[in-house]
Amino acid sequence: MDERPSVLVVDDDPIVRESLRQYLDLDECDVGTSANVRDAIDQLARRHWHVMLADVRLPEGSGFDLLRYVREQQLTTAVIMLTGYGTIEDAVRAIKCGAFDYVTKPLSDDEVKLSIERALQQQELIEENRRLREQLRLSFQCDHIVCRDPKMKRILERTRVMAGTEATVLVTGESGTGKTMVARVIHDNSSRKKGPFIEVSCGTLPDTLLESELFGHVKGAFSGAVANKRGRFDAAHKGTLFLDEVSLASPSLQMKLLRVLEDFKFEPVGSSETRSVDVRLILATNEDLGRLVKEDKFREDLYYRVNVMNIHIPPLRERALDILPLAQHFLAKHNGNAIHPVEGFTEGAVRVMTEHSWPGNVRELENIVQRAVVLCTSAYVEPDDLDIKGRPAEEPLFDDGQVLPLKQAMKLVERRLLVSGLQACNGNRKQTAERLRINRTTLYNKLHEHGLMDA
Repeated sequence: MDERPSVLVVDDDPIVRESLRQYLDLDECDVGTSANVRDAIDQLARRHWHVMLADVRLPEGSGFDLLRYVREQQLTTAVIMLTGYGTIEDAVRAIKCGAFDYVTKPLSDDEVKLSIERALQQQELIEENRRLREQLRLSFQCDHIVCRDPKMKRILERTRVMAGTEATVLVTGESGTGKTMVARVIHDNSSRKKGPFIEVSCGTLPDTLLESELFGHVKGAFSGAVANKRGRFDAAHKGTLFLDEVSLASPSLQMKLLRVLEDFKFEPVGSSETRSVDVRLILATNEDLGRLVKEDKFREDLYYRVNVMNIHIPPLRERALDILPLAQHFLAKHNGNAIHPVEGFTEGAVRVMTEHSWPGNVRELENIVQRAVVLCTSAYVEPDDLDIKGRPAEEPLFDDGQVLPLKQAMKLVERRLLVSGLQACNGNRKQTAERLRINRTTLYNKLHEHGLMDA
């Protein structure tokens, strides 16, 4: 325990109070004393006490009154009962009421000290368990997403806040950035985490089948409907429904989604029976819904209904610090499929990955690392194993055989150096400036110039 243990002694006998105060003070405890129930409650209300030694018999009450107060106020103070009238019945009653221990008078210094030490050890274990549970809760929010980039860390913090609400969430970003992972993190950290997480892609089914997939249908509703079918909204009851590629929903389906969002009621295809569901909706798209609204391709009222809370996931090319941690994660994930274990990436492979623009984002990175791990013939992945030569790696310095103007080419090289420096120093700008042999003011100006202030 880092802080000095605090002990409140409550006894109407001044000799007992003073002797315990002096003894515990020598034992490096912060000691307070009280002679009655009312004053003891005032002291408990004013500050936190690790341990309270309370006599059973007190003026205007008893130690059991103090024990009851500690329990009702949900204080973490450990209560040790003292009495000169020790009986088995009192001891059993004290423990049943929540006392940590029971010491009889005349008091033995060693017995009191041992009881206090045991109480403090128990409190330390309880606090450690609380800290571990909190760390587990926080780490679980990142369990589905590997990130080091400050942009993604801020996004994960937003998911933590959104997970604590029931609001509809719209996740935007290019294909392959990890929108499904973010949706899963929100669900897994919400009050619905014990309920189902159902995912539907609006771009994988024709409109008629998609409507049936979402809302279900009754037998005979259309050709091929040979039996009643339960829809995904029903399946997600008490849980979360994740609709990916919502921008591809047809106008009629958009109308039905609007109604569900308004009162969470719908009719299965071919049925007049209205069903009610308790579902939290998370939607995702790689399109600009605001632009689609202006082009009359997406309902404006639905757009404002789904855009209650928004998370935009930046593309991997804007999260340079995430490339290597993600590559290492995927290497570990797919190492079991390798002919022999692969330990890591060579410096050249890291440079190639860092310079690549990753148009397919995280999904492309995983596919390339998976293939490299399988094909790699040495302990470390080489640039050739990645097979991304010739792919666009940011803007080229040569265009159709023509050299770019020197000033433009130098800016591209300077940007790549800044990104590589930040990655090598895990985003530490002071270390990056020292490694590049420039002062921090110059580094900040360069980062601002190249749009890397969030990197």
